[in-house]
Amino acid sequence: MTRLGLVLGGARSGKSRFAEEQVLASGLQPIYIATAEAWDEQMRERIAHHKANRQGKGWQTLEEPTALDSVISSVARADRFLLVDCLTLWLTNLMMADRDIDIAVEKLLDVVVAQPGKLLFVSNEVGLGGVATTPLGRSFADHAGRLHQRLAEVADEVVLMVAGLSLWLKRSPES
Repeated sequence: MTRLGLVLGGARSGKSRFAEEQVLASGLQPIYIATAEAWDEQMRERIAHHKANRQGKGWQTLEEPTALDSVISSVARADRFLLVDCLTLWLTNLMMADRDIDIAVEKLLDVVVAQPGKLLFVSNEVGLGGVATTPLGRSFADHAGRLHQRLAEVADEVVLMVAGLSLWLKRSPES
């Protein structure tokens, strides 16, 4: 992975595993920025599973559900590789907190293009299914789609994960 990457895919597509492997293979200090909030028992179990997968592998984990721009700014360095997992949970958290999504995305993109180290985002590709039946669901899909497009535009590499297999949508010549 080069400086800035985006890993997209559906639920249980292998996104997180792939992204974690990319970060660990770099030899840089791995920093995991988790956006999930434990709203229910199932989410607590998912979070515990992700934490267990990183156990003993040198990860420093930071939990930040909404202020990604701030946490990335504060920890990004040339000798570190930051993994943000995941952007769709971040969007959910922002929407639940009734935050201005457009402003939050602009702040994030400003930080992303200026940060000095390596950065990899994981996100759920929600645009491959049917149209959501609720206004909130449609709004979420719209925000996620626009965020992915904006991030893919500035990313060096973009990968789509399907059934544990990686399909490179955009690849840096340096890879």
